[in-house]
Amino acid sequence: MLETKYIYKIGLHVIFGALLYYVGFFSKLFFFGVIGYFLFKIIVSHPKEKTTSVLLGCAYLTGAEVIFRMTGGGLFYESSKYFIIFYIIFGMFYNGVSNKGYPYFIYLICLVPSVIVASTTIGIDGDLRKNVAFVLSGPVCLGISALYCYDKRINMRQILDILHYLSLPIVTLTTYLFLYTPTIKGIVTGTDSNFAASGGFGPNQVCTVLGLGMFVFCVNYFLNSKTKLLKIINILLFALVSFRAIITFSRGGVITAILMIFAFLVIVYSKSNRRQKNIILTSFASFILISSLIWLVSSNQTDGLIEKRYTNQDQIGREKEDFSAGRVDLFVGELNGFIDEPFLGVGASGMKERRLVSLGRVIATHNELSRLLSEHGILGVIILLILIFKPLDMRTANRYNYFFYAFLIFWFATINHSAMRIAAPGFVYALALLNIKYEKRPVRRKRFVATR
Repeated sequence: MLETKYIYKIGLHVIFGALLYYVGFFSKLFFFGVIGYFLFKIIVSHPKEKTTSVLLGCAYLTGAEVIFRMTGGGLFYESSKYFIIFYIIFGMFYNGVSNKGYPYFIYLICLVPSVIVASTTIGIDGDLRKNVAFVLSGPVCLGISALYCYDKRINMRQILDILHYLSLPIVTLTTYLFLYTPTIKGIVTGTDSNFAASGGFGPNQVCTVLGLGMFVFCVNYFLNSKTKLLKIINILLFALVSFRAIITFSRGGVITAILMIFAFLVIVYSKSNRRQKNIILTSFASFILISSLIWLVSSNQTDGLIEKRYTNQDQIGREKEDFSAGRVDLFVGELNGFIDEPFLGVGASGMKERRLVSLGRVIATHNELSRLLSEHGILGVIILLILIFKPLDMRTANRYNYFFYAFLIFWFATINHSAMRIAAPGFVYALALLNIKYEKRPVRRKRFVATR
């Protein structure tokens, strides 16, 4: 039954991908259908299931954000983030929040002064609202999500369901990408990020979400495949998503996925008994074989250019001077902004305004750490301390979340190459704060019979 339902959901989301590609107006229908479905699900769910319903809706929107942006389905560019915040506030109304999560309330308060500073530098007009919303929607989404998730108790089945719902729209995205560019040969002519292979959208964002999909299907392969058929389906999905992630030529999402998978497997292996470890090792051998085949196919389809991309070479084999593609210069510039305005910073979106004045063009930041320092000043330091140390403090009391380090790695790695342009790093960070409980098997005791 579970196997049939899983296959049905995957097949349905493949169909969604085809409809998004071939039927223009379906994008809006899809978006409003998703919003309405999960809102209804949250409202009617049993109080004990309310937390799970909220997180399922948020997970789905997190996975769907890029495909909504790519196809113009959302009400506006940041729609998914706002609806995630809306769902979570709705959940807070029913479930409340843990009083132990108060540092995330402090975190949210620390974001406010940057808006006041921005109002004096950008001016009170439409641009202020647009610019501030663009840079703060991600951090606010993280703060609200973290406040809600902190110490919320769920079981292993529920966290696997949340990851499953996160992956479903990634299946839709992958289907759309294969229809958009069914063949790769001929569209790859260099080693820069490839928009054609990314559905005509930003390769960085596409690869980030696909990398998250790689991780989820790896988790499904190792933990959520009770039959051989499910193992085959999950490893096939992993292969297809990985291939599309690699050929975007955006390295961040792929490298992040590899780090997440490594952290996850180390934790699972270390907490398994001998029999389980043998099963993991056998599955891992197959997993490595499939991963090697994916790389070989990617290399063949890109005429070897993908190797040059990952070894920081151009199409004729010359080593590029800047491995970071200009991100280091942006990072240094934002640190200088912090040095110039160390107390309250330059204000939300202030560094983008400075670059517009000095360079004559708008360049958005790629690194959330340096942006927090430059735009929030000393409050940015406080924000970073909360974000880094509060989860580690929680970990000392709850060591049973198999995904804890993988989730934190995704957040930290993503904000260092893609800032918080999408909701994924903020929401996945919040998932690391969940208190996952594992159901124990009932202990069977022999009945004691008194004898004379």
